[in-house]
Amino acid sequence: MATHFLVHNKADRVGVVVVEGIKAGQSLTGWLLENDTTLSIEAQDDIPLGHKIALVDVSEGDTIIEYENDIGRAVANIGKGRHVHVHNIKTKRW
Repeated sequence: MATHFLVHNKADRVGVVVVEGIKAGQSLTGWLLENDTTLSIEAQDDIPLGHKIALVDVSEGDTIIEYENDIGRAVANIGKGRHVHVHNIKTKRW
């Protein structure tokens, strides 16, 4: 079974897409590295290689956790399976 996205820690709210050509409606398989388990999610958007996918519903203003670290805040509501990138998350620095 192909791995479509990686998640480093069970507290992460996003995974990183590691294959090209993810399309909306596609069933994806992820690998949770922390405990070597498999995750499943349906992509709600096309997602490019290296971009993120929301693992849970995220509300505007919520902190985005990746690699067990705060990588910014949501500037819009992001549904589970949606594309997460600069259009809907921003740094907290400025």
